[in-house]
Amino acid sequence: MANGGPQAEQAARLHADGARLLLGMISDTGGVLRAKAVPAARIESFATSGMGASPSWAVFCADNHVAFTPEIGVVGDVRLVADLAAARVLDDGFAVAPADVRTQDGDRSGLCWRDVARRAERRLADDGIQTLAGYEMEFVLTDLTGNRLGELGWPAYGLGVLSELSSFTTEVAQALAAAGCPAEQLHAEYGTGQFELSLPPAPPVVAADAVLLARSVVSRVGRRHGLRASFSPKPFPDSAGNGGHLHLSFTATGRPLLSGGAESAGLTETGAQLIAGLVDGLVETIAVLAGSAVSADRLQPGTWSGAYSCWGVENREAAVRLLTATRGNPHGANVEIKCIDSAANPYLAIGLMLGMAHDGLVRRLTLPAAVDADPTALDAEQSAAAQLRRLPVTMAQALSEFACSVRAQQILGPQLHSALVAVREHELELSQSPDRYALTRFVWSA
Repeated sequence: MANGGPQAEQAARLHADGARLLLGMISDTGGVLRAKAVPAARIESFATSGMGASPSWAVFCADNHVAFTPEIGVVGDVRLVADLAAARVLDDGFAVAPADVRTQDGDRSGLCWRDVARRAERRLADDGIQTLAGYEMEFVLTDLTGNRLGELGWPAYGLGVLSELSSFTTEVAQALAAAGCPAEQLHAEYGTGQFELSLPPAPPVVAADAVLLARSVVSRVGRRHGLRASFSPKPFPDSAGNGGHLHLSFTATGRPLLSGGAESAGLTETGAQLIAGLVDGLVETIAVLAGSAVSADRLQPGTWSGAYSCWGVENREAAVRLLTATRGNPHGANVEIKCIDSAANPYLAIGLMLGMAHDGLVRRLTLPAAVDADPTALDAEQSAAAQLRRLPVTMAQALSEFACSVRAQQILGPQLHSALVAVREHELELSQSPDRYALTRFVWSA
């Protein structure tokens, strides 16, 4: 064990906070949360030497099948290295930390999901652009046996159901605040048994870390109240879908790029190019953003899921929704990418979106016309001006677009791109199963 230094200081902090067990958490290629744990005495070692894991962790599927590739097989080892600076003690000495993936020599591995977001943020920073990101997470509550709540009635955004479950929601809010990740909002949602949790804006990697932390908090608090939380994009065939909406804002030299400009909706020229890149890259990245075996069931017109690749001001049917800088928007102008669901690995989702935004900047893409109505109501001329495209309607179509995407491969790196293709190819079979909702209902829970 190393002596002194920042890792020792962070380990001492966790010991002082009462840590008895530390989990190093990852979100795998298919968005499933997995972990390794060490007792308190080995916390510092988890952050220096790391814990061994097979490279096959990168090709685990939602049903636990291992989708080996020519590059990833039974030989080799990587190290899961806990980031103690981001570690938090939740309760009963149970501590969690996001983990990086490194080689046995300590170098960054090409299979490190977290590093995808880190690299994408750095590329924009090299061009003088700073980014903040924030997530909205929807989840459906059930009892401990998996039966939905609210079978006797669930008014959308209802005060009554929020009051009835106030002990759960209050504890979630308190636990998140104690963990340094205070909720922006927490309320009952449209669907039966559904809630939404909004997280504050943060640097991209920190924002993705917060998703794993919040999912852990919600799941643990829920179980203490006799509840289970499903983050599945479609937990029940007749239920509302769960989104994992991503908000992004951009500044340069401290000045916002999505407001105060002369372009459409007050965008700056750079801001318009960034949004053009986001819209342009959605079709070929949806296999990551909403590519699970049940994601296509959620991504339907008329459900506010962003089923069309377009942008619009406050348009909840557009995949990219611009929230302008108003008094009611204290964080300033930002874009919400609505087509993302909670089965997406948050590091890959942020990394791909920032990478596509950067591509729009590099290629100086022209922003299509904004969509100010339901996309299904546009005529041919309006659709052409908006460069309107329906996002892939099947998992097979989404995978075909992603597999051929040179840009996605460049952003993710060849190893993770290949791993994701292998995972999704296997999960295609699962997407055809009538039991896919039950089989995946709690796969993305913590």
